[in-house]
Amino acid sequence: MIDLRSDTVTKPTNEMKSFMMDAKLGDDVFEDDPSVRHLEDMAASMFGKEAGLFCPSGTMTNQIALMTHLKPGDEVICSRESHIYNYEGGGIARNAGASVRLIERKTGLLTVSDIADNINPDDVHQPVTKLVALENTCNRGGGNCYDINEIKAIKEFCDKIGLPVHLDGARLFNAIVKKGHSAEDYGACFDSISICLSKGLGAPLGSLLLGDAHFIKTARRNRKVLGGGMRQVGIVASAGTYALNHHVDRLKDDHEHAQIIANALANCSWINQVLDVETNIIVASLKDDFEPLKFLQKLEDDGVLAIPFGKGKIRMVTHLDVSSENVEKVVESLKF
Repeated sequence: MIDLRSDTVTKPTNEMKSFMMDAKLGDDVFEDDPSVRHLEDMAASMFGKEAGLFCPSGTMTNQIALMTHLKPGDEVICSRESHIYNYEGGGIARNAGASVRLIERKTGLLTVSDIADNINPDDVHQPVTKLVALENTCNRGGGNCYDINEIKAIKEFCDKIGLPVHLDGARLFNAIVKKGHSAEDYGACFDSISICLSKGLGAPLGSLLLGDAHFIKTARRNRKVLGGGMRQVGIVASAGTYALNHHVDRLKDDHEHAQIIANALANCSWINQVLDVETNIIVASLKDDFEPLKFLQKLEDDGVLAIPFGKGKIRMVTHLDVSSENVEKVVESLKF
């Protein structure tokens, strides 16, 4: 099967598995697993941050960030399309006890004016605005990327009013490769950053939360509360180290593959619209008389897996385990 359901389905390469088997191990709760410490320090240095925290998932790093920035009753500004709102099990309310101010933008990308217009006044009737959360790339926006100048403008505005900015950077390296900026360029624009290692970078699991030393110290306590304290976890942390060293530049191949599939979809008579493709996510809406589940079943019968993505929509995601030959097969499967 050619699995386009998500870039989370990647398997570790043989080289990554060999690197994992040689990892030096310790007890991460005691902070003495050398492979974990190396990964945390390496990633923090890449983004110009003081410290990092290794966690099992991007949902956990996002939730820990929210718990660290917010207290119950505070409010976070984010897009209605954001992962932290749609796909983290109501964790903003459950874990941070916080309120949400949702910005209605189909792209999922916020502007300075969006934020300025949605900060609550100093009024006892309203929650206190305490955080802005951005997502880059935006999953529900079809893997689209922020212009870094917009991010810089948002950060400058928020700094003036003392409002921290968090980045859900689950696919941030896709944006880095696409836009040509450095990790440190993005690091300067955020107070905290979550990056995922198990999507396009191909590690079997793991995400990192990055920030200043005080923030990460508090975040480590919140990780423990969520049950995220791990022991000899360097064996998987080392996969993240390998991914950061070997799998970033190749993301451009995924972007090229996604564009090829998007072009093929755009030429299908039963497709209504394909969102512009910037990175590795393809989102297409089908014409009203075409049932997405029947289409997906037809693809599966041809050996291609994809997923429904809301009313009348489908999503495909290219990744490390999708070859040029696979892409050709997908294009052929769309010809019906």
